[in-house]
Amino acid sequence: MTWSGQDILRMEELPPSGSNREYVRIFGPDDTAIGVFNPDRKENRAFLSFSKHFKEYGLPVPLVYAESEDGLLYLEEDLGNVTLFSFLTEVREQEGFTEEIIRVYEKVLDHLVRFQVEAGPSVDYSVCYPRASFDKQSMLWDLHYFKYYFLKLAKVAFDEQLLEEDFHHFSDYLISAGQEYFLYRDFQSRNVMLIKGEPFFIDYQGGRRGALYYDPASLLYDAKADLPEEVRQHLLDYYRASIQGKIKIDPDVFVKYFQGFVLIRIMQTLGAYGFRGFYEQKAHFLQSIPYAVQNLENLLERISLPVELPALTKVWKDIIANQSLRSFPQTYPGLTVKITSFSYKNGIPMDETGHGGGFVFDCRALPNPGRLEQYRELTGKDETVIRFLDERREVQEFFENVKEMVSRSVEDYLQRNFHHLMVSFGCTGGQHRSVYMAEKLAKYLQEKYDVQVVLKHREKE
Repeated sequence: MTWSGQDILRMEELPPSGSNREYVRIFGPDDTAIGVFNPDRKENRAFLSFSKHFKEYGLPVPLVYAESEDGLLYLEEDLGNVTLFSFLTEVREQEGFTEEIIRVYEKVLDHLVRFQVEAGPSVDYSVCYPRASFDKQSMLWDLHYFKYYFLKLAKVAFDEQLLEEDFHHFSDYLISAGQEYFLYRDFQSRNVMLIKGEPFFIDYQGGRRGALYYDPASLLYDAKADLPEEVRQHLLDYYRASIQGKIKIDPDVFVKYFQGFVLIRIMQTLGAYGFRGFYEQKAHFLQSIPYAVQNLENLLERISLPVELPALTKVWKDIIANQSLRSFPQTYPGLTVKITSFSYKNGIPMDETGHGGGFVFDCRALPNPGRLEQYRELTGKDETVIRFLDERREVQEFFENVKEMVSRSVEDYLQRNFHHLMVSFGCTGGQHRSVYMAEKLAKYLQEKYDVQVVLKHREKE
């Protein structure tokens, strides 16, 4: 690695986020770094500019070591694997919601104030992408995202014209809160890393100028973090006292605007869950929806906005009353290995989990029983086809290589508590060789490992 003068020993692909960015952990003899590829040059430009600026203010963000001339790649400091969310989940499961968790959240909020009012005024907002401020257009984009990817896909009825009018009334109200501070945009528990209990911050490339209220709303109403209401109120009071040490705010005005920004953040979140869950069929996003719905219900029980929103209020109440949005099937708690047979004529199977697709093995170089008349109407599940392939040395050598590679990943994933691995076998028709290999691997994994195996023969189904 040029930045360190060390040789690269190995690289490890990291699980993808909800974006097009790809992350790789790079190991040298004495150090590690994170390599990032992002095809969106404008987003990279914003991240790199913000990183440099925040470092100058002493904020805990990753140090950028190097960037490519084409603007597509950069190398940054490795902040480890512990997020605020993973820390919260682990401590909560073992000890409940402890004072330690609250103290960490207070540290995070202290830093948020610094992002907003110390570093914020001198940020170069010309690099912001896609807009320089969280203005009315930005708000309408979020509200339409909620309408088209959540309401429509969740089949929540609404009057298009009346809802559109309320969107404009609501965004006009929120805009009146002002646009004077740095708005992080995605200030939530998965974007805070912890090193020895101290927070570090990532994924602020969507930052722009905006109001104070959006970021604390994002953190405290982070759906799956599911903070207890009394803790949420304590942290809101803590943030308000901290911000009042920097600027003057009216407590009553603060509460009104804060509640409004919580609502638009919940709607943006539901839009994202709808897009990733209903549209892209990623189950873990669907399982987050009930938490967001519960947050919406808790908020509506006590808010009083100074703006009439009859159509939007009806939609909120209909979401809360919709029992189908209150529960989605949970995934297997351990490792799930999805094994798929397919025909290359119909393309490689899509990864529905957002974890990168795993292995794809091409079986077309193996002897093809489908070319023989007696096997043509059979599949890799039929005994005569199995016997035909079992007797071929090259087929067994192929399977032994597959078994060795997949076993290594399964053992590593189990040790690291990963939840998804995808293995796909392709052949010409998706009927004989690929089915045989998928069945054989599924049987082997079920017998050897404590994993859930999901087997799918795509062309047969």
